[in-house]
Amino acid sequence: MMRADLPEGIMHSSNPVFSRNDGFNGRSSSVQTDPSQWTIDTNAQPGYAPPAGAASDRMTVDSVVEKTAITLGVLTVAAAVTWFLLGDVTATQENLQRAQMFAFGGAIIGFGLAMVNSFKKVISPALVLAYAAAEGVLVGAFSKVIASWIGDASIVFQAVLGTFVAFAGTLAAYKFFNIQVTDKFRKVVVIAGMSIVGVLLLNMVLSLTGVLESGGLRGFNALGLVVSIGLVILGTFFLILDFDFVERGVEAGLPARESWRAAFGLTVTLIWIYLEMLRILAILRGD
Repeated sequence: MMRADLPEGIMHSSNPVFSRNDGFNGRSSSVQTDPSQWTIDTNAQPGYAPPAGAASDRMTVDSVVEKTAITLGVLTVAAAVTWFLLGDVTATQENLQRAQMFAFGGAIIGFGLAMVNSFKKVISPALVLAYAAAEGVLVGAFSKVIASWIGDASIVFQAVLGTFVAFAGTLAAYKFFNIQVTDKFRKVVVIAGMSIVGVLLLNMVLSLTGVLESGGLRGFNALGLVVSIGLVILGTFFLILDFDFVERGVEAGLPARESWRAAFGLTVTLIWIYLEMLRILAILRGD
């Protein structure tokens, strides 16, 4: 997730997932510099002392965990249903093409919903869950194709485990080592992320037009392995930025509905890491 500089110590974001919310970006001039004094009114305006009991309307770590669990649950169900609907993709060429169509369709619809969710000022839980369902189709179909190619469905479990380890390890490092997200760190990660996206888009175009063979940077070969490992590492850096956004959003007393925005941002990063983990395992175990 992309970040920009912090004006006067308040977090600012170039990440479209969070940039539409003033609380994540500190655009309100009335925001207190002492997090212990940050409060909101019923219209989510910082600097107003809410009535007793209003704290339950704020975003909390628990609410972010809850919404993220719901979002990932929808994604998992959609992926499982897609997996079983596709059947044996190696039985016929038509089955394989159908799986590829499912993956492509899920990717396109998921991308569209991601853009809507990213630039929508008021987050919509329904659209977040719709995104999770679409990405679940992509994840289920892609996982099915890879598992069938390798000939071992356990590779999916290994990729899930690897994603969980990356998430838990990054979170533990962030909390226990008290990692400070500085302006320089944000800039480096943002520039790296934008650069790699541009390179991969160019790689895709060149691969589709036949200029590059075997998928270029995204092939299932040694070069593809190096690229995927690099993307997983970059993904963990994005997780650190995501954790920082959530922590600051909770401190700022954002409305409870913003938990869905945080859940969406985390889900995007986790899907990214999972797909790269699956590619790494496939390359290592492929012929």
